[in-house]
Amino acid sequence: MSEPVNRARRTLNETPADRLVDCVGDVLAGSYGITETELFQVDYRLSQLLPLTEGDPITGPGHPAWRAFDHQSPVLADGTAWLPVSMRGERRGVLRLAPVPDDPAFLDELADIATALAHELAAVSAGTDVYRAARRSQRLTLAAEMQWDLLPGRSRIRPSFSLAGQLEPAYTVRGDSFDWSDDGQRLWLSTINGTGEGVAASLLTSLATHALRNARRAGLDLADQAALADQALYDEYRGERHLSALLMELDLRSGVLTVVDAGSPRLVLLREGKVTEQPLEAQFPLGMFEATDYHEQRFPLERGDRIFVVSDGVVEATGQHTRYGETALDRFLRRTGPMEPLDAVRSLIGDLRAFVSGDLVDDAVVVCLDWTGPQP
Repeated sequence: MSEPVNRARRTLNETPADRLVDCVGDVLAGSYGITETELFQVDYRLSQLLPLTEGDPITGPGHPAWRAFDHQSPVLADGTAWLPVSMRGERRGVLRLAPVPDDPAFLDELADIATALAHELAAVSAGTDVYRAARRSQRLTLAAEMQWDLLPGRSRIRPSFSLAGQLEPAYTVRGDSFDWSDDGQRLWLSTINGTGEGVAASLLTSLATHALRNARRAGLDLADQAALADQALYDEYRGERHLSALLMELDLRSGVLTVVDAGSPRLVLLREGKVTEQPLEAQFPLGMFEATDYHEQRFPLERGDRIFVVSDGVVEATGQHTRYGETALDRFLRRTGPMEPLDAVRSLIGDLRAFVSGDLVDDAVVVCLDWTGPQP
């Protein structure tokens, strides 16, 4: 690793949280003669790249910034470099630098610095609002603020899997949510189809999510995780409030998927271009009754399988008095085969927005999981 890259990493570690981009700009000016540095973050709707300090939002899909974001590789156009700002599969945006010569080795060094910036942004985001505030093109509702802060991220990549999720309508979402975690041997994924309106819906989803995390971190199996969350909701709401959830655990060594369907969203399998809905044992939603027993199902995944989890808000989306429906969903999911999970999720949400001619009215959650097979 070159000395300028090492210097940038050291400086990023030492600089105040609110000055990360300024710090990168200072290092690049001194080491490479770069005079223009700007961070563009992707917004909550995955539809705009918003500047941190100055400039116009970037919306056009053919723009070099979007090409860098979509393909996750540096793009050089007219002396300006656009570099992905991503870490562990989480795409935060792109870094714009100028002037930059047409030199692949030079561009690789700049890409390393952009990745280091992504790691620092993730590290400091809990302690400053500078970057969160700049990511929004409009104000979030209070419920949506709670929902986005609850998420583990929007995408994740490991050698054996790739994963992404999105909430819609992004700026006013209420109760739908997702959560994930992995320990190198197993991946846990939960998707919640929330109920209710406003903050009440977010509080219900938050309680369920934290109950599931508490049970997962205690080492309980999937059925017991569902039972603990079910009891937590019932104790609080006495059956008056409940929600649907799909809990999954993927063994990263064997590809065996364990599932608990608690009145869940739809689970769809895309295998070799064919879309099939995975049959699940329907069980009671979380919090509906006291002391519910839940049962696990298991089925093997094949290398290259893609799984989608979609809530009712996707299938029930209505445009011009017509439902989006299962047929349109299946047709669109087949088209996502060559896409990365985040691109597939973003494309499906974009298709829904086009279908309803704007933002969705009801909450919708979409999660996409690719199983690439056990790794040595």
